[in-house]
Amino acid sequence: MSFNNLQLIEPVLQALGKEGYTHPTPIQEKAIPVILQKRDLLGCAQTGTGKTAAFVIPILQLMYEQMQQTNQPQHRISALILTPTRELAIQIGESIKAYGRFLPQRHHVIYGGVSQHTQVHAIRRGVDILVATPGRLLDLMQQGHISLKDIQYFVLDEADRMLDMGFVQDVKRIIARLPAKRQTLFFSATMPNEIKQLTTIILTNPVKVEVTPPASTVDLIQQSVYFVEKQNKQALLIHLLQDKSIENVLLFTQMKHAADKLARLLNNSGIRTEAIHGNKAQNARQAALENFKNKRTRVLVATDIAARGIDIDDLTHVINYELPNVPETYVHRIGRTGRAGASGMAISFCDWGEKIFLSDIEKLIKKTIPVVKSHMYDVTMMHNLPVQQNNSTFSNQRRKPGMGKRNRAFSQRA
Repeated sequence: MSFNNLQLIEPVLQALGKEGYTHPTPIQEKAIPVILQKRDLLGCAQTGTGKTAAFVIPILQLMYEQMQQTNQPQHRISALILTPTRELAIQIGESIKAYGRFLPQRHHVIYGGVSQHTQVHAIRRGVDILVATPGRLLDLMQQGHISLKDIQYFVLDEADRMLDMGFVQDVKRIIARLPAKRQTLFFSATMPNEIKQLTTIILTNPVKVEVTPPASTVDLIQQSVYFVEKQNKQALLIHLLQDKSIENVLLFTQMKHAADKLARLLNNSGIRTEAIHGNKAQNARQAALENFKNKRTRVLVATDIAARGIDIDDLTHVINYELPNVPETYVHRIGRTGRAGASGMAISFCDWGEKIFLSDIEKLIKKTIPVVKSHMYDVTMMHNLPVQQNNSTFSNQRRKPGMGKRNRAFSQRA
């Protein structure tokens, strides 16, 4: 199957050729014809499968064909793409620019954390496709800068992430302002019950496109887990990064301050690192992301707020420095590698307090993550080392009450 078989118009095919695309991914192959038939769609696909192109390409074509019928550009907001994070919104905007380079539609991206002046000015000049995060969209709607009365195409992207970030009520307020007659495209990597309920509200007789089971992980991603005490994680991380074959690493932490702390530690160890999280100014976040994409930075430390918006070609490694307490988040994190048919590696550190998180993750993905055994910081081995090794290599280690039970628990798994 090639893009030539999907009934796409020449300007779109020409743009895809410029991008080097010849064959659609499974989600693109299944979704594009449905969308071109103007049907509502429920798309469930793991991250990294090409969902953005699956909805951007047919929307561009449908809008262009409508413009051809009226014989003039409209430049009013007739397509709305709602997404949870500014990084993902920017990424979608870049995709629209690439796939629509030979088409007359105008698009603009709006998100919070920056001045609204430029965004308002662009909307006043006329926009056909609006990519938005919920908070900034509601702000500009309430100020009277944006009307949704002309919306014909509505895309809700990364719906499960909307739920995780507490945006569901904002999304419902936005939906209430949309015209009843519209085409709605709903995409989510996972389908918890709250998301299923939302689909019944906004979709009309949808076609369901599911290319992989919900919450599955890409087979090409090689997953592994290291059992390690919390205080040894930094040393283990530096040890692993001494391997020069690890070209670039997206490193996940739970908290913003932990991301900054790790970035300082790695830089002090001679490993070029930057951090990206919600407390960083948008310009700083974009600069860090560009440095990582261009290989000027080897390690990018991120919190989960940025997980869905980072799309890096040929990202070799994802490291979960801390396991997420929501198992679906693990799927989103490691999905930053192994994208579009490429291979990748996902490494996780697991201390005693995170064992339950690991169990929940394995239940969700329905597979056991292989354990890396006998590494130099292995929690199941270190208390069997000679005393002098404990003093030199594990300087802060002390036997604690119950440590034997804890090591036996890890050993049963290892």
